[in-house]
Amino acid sequence: MVLVERRIGLLFAFFLMLLSIAALRSLQLGTLKGGMLTRAAASQQVSETVVPAHRGTITDRTGEELAVSQAADDVSATPYLVKDPAKAARRLAPLLGVSEADILKKLVRRDTGFVYLARHLPGEKADKVKALGIAGIDLAPGQRRTYPRDYLASQVLGAINMDGKGAAGLEYELDSRLHGTDGLRRIVRDGVGDDVSVRDLKRAQPGARVELSLDANIQDKTEEVLKGIGQTYRPRGATAIVTNPQTGEVLALANWPLIDANNPSAAPGYANQDRAVGYTYEPGSTFKAITVAGALEDGKVTPDTSFNLPPQIQVADRTIKNAEDRGWATMTTSDILAKSDNVGAITIGRLLGGRRFDQWVRRFGFGRPTGVDLPGEERGLVLPYSKYSGSSMGNLPIGQGELVTPMQIAQFYGAIANGGILRSPHVVRRIDGRLQAQPAGRRVMSAKTAAALRNMLKGVLAPGGTASLVKIPGYTLAGKTGTANKVDPLTHAYSETNYIASFVGFAPADNPKLLISIMVDEPHGGSIFGGQVAAPAFGKIASFALQYQKIEPDEASP
Repeated sequence: MVLVERRIGLLFAFFLMLLSIAALRSLQLGTLKGGMLTRAAASQQVSETVVPAHRGTITDRTGEELAVSQAADDVSATPYLVKDPAKAARRLAPLLGVSEADILKKLVRRDTGFVYLARHLPGEKADKVKALGIAGIDLAPGQRRTYPRDYLASQVLGAINMDGKGAAGLEYELDSRLHGTDGLRRIVRDGVGDDVSVRDLKRAQPGARVELSLDANIQDKTEEVLKGIGQTYRPRGATAIVTNPQTGEVLALANWPLIDANNPSAAPGYANQDRAVGYTYEPGSTFKAITVAGALEDGKVTPDTSFNLPPQIQVADRTIKNAEDRGWATMTTSDILAKSDNVGAITIGRLLGGRRFDQWVRRFGFGRPTGVDLPGEERGLVLPYSKYSGSSMGNLPIGQGELVTPMQIAQFYGAIANGGILRSPHVVRRIDGRLQAQPAGRRVMSAKTAAALRNMLKGVLAPGGTASLVKIPGYTLAGKTGTANKVDPLTHAYSETNYIASFVGFAPADNPKLLISIMVDEPHGGSIFGGQVAAPAFGKIASFALQYQKIEPDEASP
C-alpha cells in the first residue's frame, strides 16, 4: 500500500513538473516573446508587395511602337518550404527555360530563405507556374521590356536593367518619365499559402508615352545603307544622322555595327555606344567650312576672292600639301571649298588669324555639348588659343588638332542650311501627347554668309568637286567631304593606314529640308576617302528620304 502511494506521489510530482514547465513556456511565449511572434506570424500570413508601374511606351513620330512593356513575373523560391525539390525542378524546368540541375541546385540550398528561379517570365508561362501550386514557389508581378523592331534605333533607345530601371540611351535619359509610380499590394495567405485576400494599398501609375522625332522608315533605310558600308568597307564603326535643319528634329540616327535591342549582349561592347554623341574624332576637311565661314563673316574673303596657290605651304616647321600633288593653281574661295584644297584652306585660315579662328570655332558650337536630348554626349576638344603654336594655323583650318562629335558637325551644317541659326538637335517630340518645347536657336552667322556657303558647297557635288559622282535627279545637292588621318595610339603620330571618312550634305541646296551627316571610322576595302565611302551613302539616304517625305524637286536643278 505504501509502495502504491509512493508511486502515485511520484507520478503526480512528474505531471506537476510538466505542467509547471508548460506554464513557464506559455508565459515566455505569451508575454516575453509575444510581440515578436505576433509579428512573425503576421509576416508569414500578410505580405506587402511592390507592384511595378507599367513602363511607358516609346514610339516613332508616326506612332509605330519601338519599345513596349508586357506583363511578366519574377519567380522565386523559399527552399526549405519546397518538400520535394527534385520533383519541383522537373516540373518547373520546361516553363522557366532552365535546366533541372540549375533549378535543383537552388532549391536544395539551406543557407538562404530566398532565391530567384527566373526573372521577367512572360505572363502566359507565369500563369502555368502558378497553376502547378508548388508550396514554396512564389511569383511577384513585374514587366518585360521588349523592342518590336529588334535592331531599329537600338543604340538610341538603349536598355533597362534587371530591376526595370533605365541603363542606357533614352531608357536611361527619360527613366523618371517612363518608369511611372509603383504601387503597393497587401496579400493575406492562409496556413497552406493560398491567397485569402489581395488589396491594393496604392495603385500603380503608368509611365509616360514618349513620341520621338525619328521616322521608322527613314531610320530603317539609314541602317540599311550603313550595313552596306559595313559589308563593303569593313570599318570599325559608322554613324549617320538625318535631321530637318529648319527645326533641329532628328529623323534618323543610326550606328553600325547594328545590335539587337532584345539581346544587346550578343554584340561587341563598343557597338552599344551611340557614336553620334559619344565618339570624338578629328573631322578633317568637313572643318574647312568653319574656316571659310569665319573668313566670310569677317570680310576677309568673298566666294569669288582669287588666290594663286603654291603646290605646298610652309607653316613654322610644317610643310603641308594636298592628298594629290598639284602644281601652282589659281583658285577662288569657292574652288578651294569644292576641291577641298589644303593649301587654300590654310591660306584663308591665316588671313583670318589664330585668335579670330578660335573665336569662330567656339561660336559655331564646338568644344561644348550640342544640348541634344540624349545621354552621354561628349563636348569634344577645342585647343585653347593660349596653347596655339607656330604651326597651329597649319593644321587647325583643315580639321586637324581638334576633336568633334558627329552631332556637332551636323549641328553646324544645320546652321548653314537654315540661314545661320545654330539649333540644338532633338529626338524627343512629344511626351503624353504634349509637344516638347525646344530651346531657341541663336544666330551664329548672317543669312548672307549662310546663303553664300550653301551656294559654294554645291560645287563639292558638281563636276570637279570631291563628291561629283553623287547625283539625285531633280534636286540640287550641297555638302562637304572629309578624309582625316587618325592618330596612332602607340606612336602618337598620324596613322598611314587608319582614317575617318565623312560627308555632310543637305537638299534641296537652296532651301534645305533634309540634312544628312555620315562618319565612317577606319574604312578598309578599296578606299578611305569621304567622297567615295561616305558621300554615296548620303546619296542613297537622301534619294529615299526626299521621295518618302514628298519634298518637291528643286526647280533650279538640270
